[in-house]
Amino acid sequence: MAAAEVPKSWPKSTVYLSRPVYSKTVSPSLLRLHRSNLPPNAVVVPTSNGPTSAVKVCAVTSLSHPAHGQYGLFASRRLPADSFIVLYLGYVHGKTDTDSNSDYDLSLDRDLGLGVDASKMGNEARFINDFRGVADSPNSEFREVWVDSNSGYLEKMMAVFALPAGRSGKRAKGIAKGEEIIVSYGKGFWTERQSEQAETDGTTVDQNDT
Repeated sequence: MAAAEVPKSWPKSTVYLSRPVYSKTVSPSLLRLHRSNLPPNAVVVPTSNGPTSAVKVCAVTSLSHPAHGQYGLFASRRLPADSFIVLYLGYVHGKTDTDSNSDYDLSLDRDLGLGVDASKMGNEARFINDFRGVADSPNSEFREVWVDSNSGYLEKMMAVFALPAGRSGKRAKGIAKGEEIIVSYGKGFWTERQSEQAETDGTTVDQNDT
């Protein structure tokens, strides 16, 4: 059998996914509830069949970038404002098997306590960086979407979208080809991470840094 296609620059230590992987702790009944809770304004996007041509994973070479020496997610072509970019795939888990140390865990269904963690397995979206230290503001965001499973049901997932133009039309051009795709992880994420670092090295957290 042919090896699964993976994006260029994909690290060997991470499993590439074209579909989410579900934890054994997510029971069939919980999964049915998750899949049946379709809102009236649901956004439906195409299923993922492997690497997307919309983005590319590249090493970050800028010395001033917070992720220097690591990877980032970049646009392979111009991405219009408010457009779907890529699904955020990973390990779908419940409350009992959440990895508190993961920097790749997104809430998938708060009511059911489900999250999607891309720390050990995922797709291109796992390499999206926070905008802080890179630009004045993000150019994309995470949104809830529904995906046709090709098995008779729609599946709730998270996805990355280019930010809409806004009332002023400031972001009307979308994301340019070659531009890094960046989101906001939220102040809460950085406050928690800085607090953990302070406990480790005995330093004081400056809340203004968040």
